[in-house]
Amino acid sequence: MCGIVGGFWKGAEQGLEGRLEAALLAMRHRGPDDKGFELTQVSGGVVALGHTRLSIIDLSAGGHQPMYSPDGRYALVFNGEIYNYRELRTQLQAKGIRFRSDSDTEVLLHAWITWGQSCLERFQGMFAFVLHDRQAETLTCARDAFGIKPFFYSFQAGRFAFASELPALKVMQPGKPRVDWQRSYDYLVNADYDSQPRTFIEGILHLPPAHWMVVDLKAGTLSAPSPWWRPRVRENAPVNFAQAVEAVREQFLDNIRLHLRSDVPLGAALSGGIDSSAVVCAMRYVDRESPIHTFSFIAAGSPLSEEHWVDQVNAHVGATAHKFVASGEELARDLDDMIRVQGEPFGSTSIYAQYRVFQQAKEAGITVTLDGQGADELLAGYSGYPGLRLKSLVERGQILQALQFARNWSQWPGRSQRHAWMHLAQLMIPGSLNEAAKRAIGRETTPAWLKADVLSDSGVTFKEFVHPMTTEGCGRRVVERLGSSLQSRGLPELLRHADRNSMRFSVESRVPFLTLPMADLLLGLPEDYLISPKGETKSVFRAAMRGIVPDHILDRKDKIGFATPEREWLVDIAPKLREWLRASEDIPFLHAGRLLQNFDEIMVGKRPFTWQVWRWVNFCRWYGMMG
Repeated sequence: MCGIVGGFWKGAEQGLEGRLEAALLAMRHRGPDDKGFELTQVSGGVVALGHTRLSIIDLSAGGHQPMYSPDGRYALVFNGEIYNYRELRTQLQAKGIRFRSDSDTEVLLHAWITWGQSCLERFQGMFAFVLHDRQAETLTCARDAFGIKPFFYSFQAGRFAFASELPALKVMQPGKPRVDWQRSYDYLVNADYDSQPRTFIEGILHLPPAHWMVVDLKAGTLSAPSPWWRPRVRENAPVNFAQAVEAVREQFLDNIRLHLRSDVPLGAALSGGIDSSAVVCAMRYVDRESPIHTFSFIAAGSPLSEEHWVDQVNAHVGATAHKFVASGEELARDLDDMIRVQGEPFGSTSIYAQYRVFQQAKEAGITVTLDGQGADELLAGYSGYPGLRLKSLVERGQILQALQFARNWSQWPGRSQRHAWMHLAQLMIPGSLNEAAKRAIGRETTPAWLKADVLSDSGVTFKEFVHPMTTEGCGRRVVERLGSSLQSRGLPELLRHADRNSMRFSVESRVPFLTLPMADLLLGLPEDYLISPKGETKSVFRAAMRGIVPDHILDRKDKIGFATPEREWLVDIAPKLREWLRASEDIPFLHAGRLLQNFDEIMVGKRPFTWQVWRWVNFCRWYGMMG
C-alpha cells in the first residue's frame, strides 16, 4: 500500500524535483517504509514518477518503485494490492517469464507487458497505477473496478499531473487552488460528493472506477477515460436458491483467503453488523490458528451501541478485542487533522469513528485490516431498496407479488407500507414535480443561507444527481441501482473515507466483498435472492453464512454500523462549532448571518436537527484550510 505521484511536463520545468519531493513528503503517511522517484527526459519534455511505500507483501527492497522491466522499456508506480498475484505469477512463469522478487508489483508489471489492457480483469485486488512506456512514449493510467484506491489528476496547458491524494497534487500544481462552486453546492445542499470525476478543486479530477486513459507524450494529448469493466444488469443463467447460496459461500470464502495474504500482522474493523461479523467469522473459518485482532467503536450509553453484538463475535472467534469510546470534545480536537487527511468535505461524524478505528489498529501494531465495505451495494442492504423492488415487480406484471412484498417489507423495524409506496411514487414522479415535492417537505434547492444569485451568476445549477434508469434495467431496478452505486453516488464516498482514514495511520484497509467475481455473481442473481419476498435484505448471503456466523447475528433485523451519536456530540461542542461557523463570512456564496441563525435555532430545538449542521462545519473548516 502506497502513494504515487508524478506526471508529464512539456519543455523545461523549473523546480520540478523539489515539488516532487514535497509531494512525496505530503503523502509520507501512505508509505513510511520507502520512497523513490525518477525524472526522465523524453522527446516532448520530462516525465516524473514518484512512490512512497508501505511494505505489505515482499518486505525486501525487491518491491522498490519505480519498478522497471528487465529491458528498461517500462517503468511502473503502483498503489494497491493484487491478492491473486501468486496465481498470476504461476501463469506468467508458464510463459517463460522469470521474476526477480516476490512482490505483487512485479506481477502487475509483467501481466501488463504480457496481456496488455486485458490484464485488468484478471486482477483481484485494489489498484491505481501509472506505466511509462519509453518506446511508445506513453503514460498509461488505470484504476481498479470499484475505485478502492484513489487517482487524482489534472491536465492543463501541456501539463499532466497525478497523485494519490489532493494535498500532494496541489503541491505539483502552479498557482493557488480554486474551489469548485458546483461541487460545493452539491455537497452543502444535497450531500452529494465523490459521485463524479469533478472534485472540490477546479481542474482536478478523479479517474473514475474501472477506467483507464493514456497520455501521448509526443503529441502532448490525454485520451478520454475509457471503461474496462461495467457492472452487469442482466440476470445470469438460472440457478435455484440453494445453488446460489453455495456459490456465494464458496466465492466469499475464497475472497477471504486471498485477502489474508500478507507479510505483516492483520486485524479487522468490527461494527457488530452482519457484514463485518461475516468477515471476522470467515477469517477464523479459513484459518483456525492465527490470532485475530478486532477494532470497534462503542457508542457507550447510546441506543446506537453495538457492543453486545461485537462481544458475541469476538467470543465466537476467540479474537483479541480493541474497543473505544469517543466524545464531542475528541471530535473537536481531531477535526482539523481529519479534514486535512480526507482532503475534501465528507458526510457525517461516523467517519470520525472510522478514523479512530484505524488509529487504534496502528497503536496495536496491526498494519492490515479487513472491512465489510461494499456488501450493502452488492447485496441490496440498507433498507432493501423497496421502491426499486416494487418497480421491478410492477414492470414484470407481478402486481400481487408487489402488494405482498410491500406488506412483508413493512413488518421489519422502522418500516411501513406507506414508506414503501412513497419510495415507488418518488421514482415515478417527473423531475419537475419531484423538485416541488422535495420543497414541500422542507428540502429546498436554494435555502436562505445560500446566496443563490451569486451561485447562479457563476453557472451553478440547482439540481440533484439522480441515478438514471435504462431500458436494460427494466424488471431489475434494484440490480441496476446497485451497479450504479458501485461506481457513482454511494460506494465511492465510503471507499474514500476508508482509504484516507486508514492511510493516515499507515494501515492498509482491505475490502473482501469487492472483487469482480463476487460482483459478477451477485449482480447476476434474481433480485428476490438479494431481498426476499419477505423483505429480508442480503437474503442469499445470510443463508450462505449459516454455520460460519452465529445464527442470532445473521437473523438481525436492524442496521447500525459505525454510527455515532452525532446530535449529542455537536450539541456538546456547540460554542466551538459556532466559532468555526463564523468563517462562513469569508465564503462568497454563503449568508453567514442566516446560517448562524439556523445553527442557533437547531441547537436550542427551534428547528429539527439534521446532518446539515455537520456539512456546514465541515465545509467551513475545509474552505479555511484552502486559503
